[in-house]
Amino acid sequence: MEAKLDKAEKYRVILVDDEPVILRSLKVAVPWEELNLEIVGEARNGEKALQLVRELSPHMIISDIRMPGIDGIALMKKVLAENPKRLFIFISGYGEFEYAREALREGAFDYLLKPIDHDELIEMIQRAKKNLEKQMENDKLLHSVQVLSVLARERLFAEFIEGNQGQSPIQHMRWLENSELAQEYFMAVIQLDHYMKLNEQWTPEERRLWLFAIRNILGEWSLANGALTVFPFHGGEWVLLFPGSLSAKKEELGSDVIRQIKMNTKLSCSIGFSQLAAGMEQLSEAYQSAAKALYRRFYSDREGVFLDSGSGSGLEAVREAKYPKHLEAALLESIRTLDRERLLGTFDETKRYIEDQAFTKEMAERMIVELTVVLYRQFEHLNLSMEWPLEGLLQELHSLGTLHEMIGLLKSNFGKWITDSRENPSKENVQNVIGKTQEYILGNYHKDLSIDEVAELAGLSISHFCLLFKQVSGYTFLEYLTQCRIEKAKFILKNSHVKVYQVAPMVGYQDPRYFTQVFKKVTGMTPTEFREAGA
Repeated sequence: MEAKLDKAEKYRVILVDDEPVILRSLKVAVPWEELNLEIVGEARNGEKALQLVRELSPHMIISDIRMPGIDGIALMKKVLAENPKRLFIFISGYGEFEYAREALREGAFDYLLKPIDHDELIEMIQRAKKNLEKQMENDKLLHSVQVLSVLARERLFAEFIEGNQGQSPIQHMRWLENSELAQEYFMAVIQLDHYMKLNEQWTPEERRLWLFAIRNILGEWSLANGALTVFPFHGGEWVLLFPGSLSAKKEELGSDVIRQIKMNTKLSCSIGFSQLAAGMEQLSEAYQSAAKALYRRFYSDREGVFLDSGSGSGLEAVREAKYPKHLEAALLESIRTLDRERLLGTFDETKRYIEDQAFTKEMAERMIVELTVVLYRQFEHLNLSMEWPLEGLLQELHSLGTLHEMIGLLKSNFGKWITDSRENPSKENVQNVIGKTQEYILGNYHKDLSIDEVAELAGLSISHFCLLFKQVSGYTFLEYLTQCRIEKAKFILKNSHVKVYQVAPMVGYQDPRYFTQVFKKVTGMTPTEFREAGA
């Protein structure tokens, strides 16, 4: 593929002639630098010229028309067959006039008769350069139009999905008249599992790279599997459209795309398929149908493919959520009596109740949050030991994607708090627990220290440990570990003659270059600059 010319680059030229004197005169008689041109190669015959063209990707070839072996016209035919945008200027003798005219018919830009009039050649090269500039501008414009066309198409689909088509003049674009959605189609909505939690963990750059990677995977997969289009819709969510003829293969398509994303990114996702639809105006209904199917992920303990069968009363007829006061009372009594087994059994009953009522995900979440607040306040009222602040517990609940996970989190934490309150009423407070982990980090910063190891030392889950560590220390685990390592590195650099590359493994970095990057980010200087400054 031909590289695009940057403003700082010059147009590349190859000179081809079997006479050395001609090559020398061409090099000195033309003001290549002023013309923003660069001679990148010279050849004495067609074979060598063809090799140089393939190696150097020139924009322009100035060649003798008569050469031993591959002549100028044969060379041009081979080159233009590979890239028709390259320009040829031929130099020919008076006896080769008809030959030169043939070259023009075959695609040459122009020709010049010997003896060479250098002013005429310079004028010819200037015209060729303008031709190249116009060609490059057209390429850029075409690329921009293609990109805008894709973006406009995606935005248009999004408008229809959101039900805003009546407000947007874009619906009147004529290319919609032959839309592929005029025939029957169905929609798939793909969602990353635990996207909210992932979004908190990723830096903005990591999030961009992960979502870009998934978009590429889905793009390639869609082309290979007959999808009409694919585009991101909401955060962690992508929309795919398929022709109705593939409707019988929904399970197979869904399982394959889940497998592809997991295989290439190690991330899990689920997919909901809509019923059949037809016409752009049904995009919104198709999305609601696919989203309705995907709600069932909330009641599943693993990722999967979910289909909207069309059964039930639909999304509009939402069931009135009846709060389980009898279950709340049983859970409160379990906490008051520190009866862990009853507590766990009642949580299981709560899970079955929500499943039997078939509430939407939003309703079930509201019910669980309300129940969590009531139970947490009971622990506070009894002055029982608790590791999580209420806000942290609710954040963790909100990041989970299924009923199974939510109930599991409550069973795990409330159950543990009851156990701790019964067996260890004088349990160390959070300050002491985090202080112990900070001491451990200070004593082991030079090792390959993982957050899993330190959280285990504290007897906390990783997410719980992260929350408490930041609250107590003011740093994330990685920030604190990095500060420890860099402070130790500064001490070594200031008080010894150990070489910089030897300092890196002494403070936990196996890659000296990465150590230098981190050191400069923290201190504003490289390790060498720090040592030389005598700081």
